Amino acid sequence: MRKREYDEDDVRIRPGKGSRPRTRLRPAHEEAVEGFVVAVDRGRITCLIGPDIPALPPLVDDGEAPIPRRRSAGTAVVVAMKARELGRKGIVVGDLVALVGDVSGRPDTLARIVRREARRSMLRRSADDNDEVERPIVANADQLVIVTALADPEPRPRMIDRMLVAAFDADIEPLLCLTKADLASPDSLVAQYEPLGVPYLVVRRGGDLSEVRDHLVNRVSVLVGHSGVGKSTLVNALVPTAARAVSDVNAVTGRGRHTSTSAVALELPEGGWIIDTPGVRSFGLGHVEMENVLVAFPDFNEAAVNCPKGCNHLGEDCALNAFVAEGNAEPARLESLRRLLLSREGNAEE
Repeated sequence: MRKREYDEDDVRIRPGKGSRPRTRLRPAHEEAVEGFVVAVDRGRITCLIGPDIPALPPLVDDGEAPIPRRRSAGTAVVVAMKARELGRKGIVVGDLVALVGDVSGRPDTLARIVRREARRSMLRRSADDNDEVERPIVANADQLVIVTALADPEPRPRMIDRMLVAAFDADIEPLLCLTKADLASPDSLVAQYEPLGVPYLVVRRGGDLSEVRDHLVNRVSVLVGHSGVGKSTLVNALVPTAARAVSDVNAVTGRGRHTSTSAVALELPEGGWIIDTPGVRSFGLGHVEMENVLVAFPDFNEAAVNCPKGCNHLGEDCALNAFVAEGNAEPARLESLRRLLLSREGNAEE
């Protein structure tokens, strides 16, 4: 047997990092299926595909031709992971994404998310008021339902103020949902927020929820509140198949125990979506600019132009003082605005 002769073709040389040709072109993934993110858990992203997922305006990439979107004719729940081409782009509940691969929804299958669509809105918070790093909570919601109990635990107005600021910053409509009305009257809390013009609902255990459903139908609403206010109980009443865990308030601290551990989107029987989030004990606003809060008060925008440079709208030299003194706006409305502005400088856990 002849001994085999080797030459340079038998030696495989791995190219160096700088020698491999690169291109900025990326596949268009025209076959990708549009999906709605309903849960995110440790890198595994649960998406719903089908004709009834929420819609977004047409997406244009860099001013060029619209990127194609394709909806699945059948409904399925698909588990996926981010493709490498997404880089550091985060995916949160409420995102609309483009999926490729196995989108059958069968057990033990995994699809890839190759594109995250432009977001209509983004609800954020920071760890505390000194932290400017934004922590996304939910994408594409058009209504923020601030759930607070009237008793057991006691209302925390400063926390409500902070959530309102976050809603105004994200350009999301706020709605106050006051629970446990069978334990205390809502009158004083309602009077406190009446100058802001924020709509509110009052619910009690075992009561009629038809008014709540009317405010949620055909919308994407995110429910936020601190632990123990009855948020999960409300979700279970609105979506009987949700089976969200509930617990009692700690008798020693007067605060609720965390039961929901992650955000999840749930479809309402009447149409629309609610996104239940874990109970929060702090709501930092380090990422919020003061101007974004003022935009939510259009009756003061014109007068604010006359304010001195760098005005924080809290001092005596603020032009809003004269504007109100001349009868152009209610003093209670200005007081409410300033209370919200002050909440940005308070304690994130108030």
